[in-house]
Amino acid sequence: MASKPHSRRDVVGAGASMAAASMTSTAVKGDTPMTAQPLSDPAGKYPKPPFRKQSQPWPGLASQMDPPPDHGERSYHGAGRLAGRKALITGGDSGMGRAAAIAFAREGADVAINYFPSEEPDARQVIELIKAEERMGVAIAGDLRDEKFCQELVRRAVEELGGLDILVNNAARQQARQSILDLSSEDFDATMKTNIYAPFWIIKAALPHLKPGSVIIGTTSEQAYDPSPDLYDYAQTKAATMNYVKSLAKQLGPKGIRVNGVAPGPVWTPLQVSGGATMEKLEKFGSQTVFGRPGQPAELASIYVQLAAADASFATGQVYGSAGGTGQP
Repeated sequence: MASKPHSRRDVVGAGASMAAASMTSTAVKGDTPMTAQPLSDPAGKYPKPPFRKQSQPWPGLASQMDPPPDHGERSYHGAGRLAGRKALITGGDSGMGRAAAIAFAREGADVAINYFPSEEPDARQVIELIKAEERMGVAIAGDLRDEKFCQELVRRAVEELGGLDILVNNAARQQARQSILDLSSEDFDATMKTNIYAPFWIIKAALPHLKPGSVIIGTTSEQAYDPSPDLYDYAQTKAATMNYVKSLAKQLGPKGIRVNGVAPGPVWTPLQVSGGATMEKLEKFGSQTVFGRPGQPAELASIYVQLAAADASFATGQVYGSAGGTGQP
């Protein structure tokens, strides 16, 4: 539900005490005042390494990570910026996709999420959070490496949501390999199909449904600019994501459709514990940032909201970084 700010008449008519209250209250949701969060040191806001060594089968579950990631379940407060919008998010069960799904719902959007079938427990939590905001939540399980499923995913999202305004291509596969000699053709193919082919198939299926004012957002990475030696295939796909964002923005701009990207740095998600990082790297994960810790998905949620919101109407072909002082842009 959209927040209702105090009007000038309300403040003047209520006297000095109400005026003082209006200086601390930034918005009102129902009868509950919402105040700005107090200042806090970002370096100490979330857990720092060393982290416990842990491993899960791919693609992993956020609910089984130690410590559990913060996707904004308790911290994100909406203000109606996406009221009435219809969004499809791939990889919406965890990580940045889950953070975006929660934020979009709290900003007034109906949300469909895609996830791999084994991620059902995490996906169910997200749907419950979306429905708690009295928004429509649609869960669509399937393998994005299959072109027919990608087409079916879009069809079902449009049908069940009643349209589509926002498309977030977020799902990704990341498996660390110390040497290119350790990377099989099957592995390489799986990463390419998940990270490059799937957005291609999904965007093609979605475009006939996207009207002027609609947005496409891709999740790229600092790996697009500064690739790690053990992420040979994954880093390539993130460079390709950055490139399609910029290319497609030029192609679709005349149609009134904006295309942008988000480039995270080290963020605490199941990618890391399901083969995306070695145990040694996992233990020190995020220590190289200026805050000495990894980011949390919740810290990127507002970027997805900003890129999806109508007041960002001049932003297209842009890549917004959030990497704790590392990477580019």
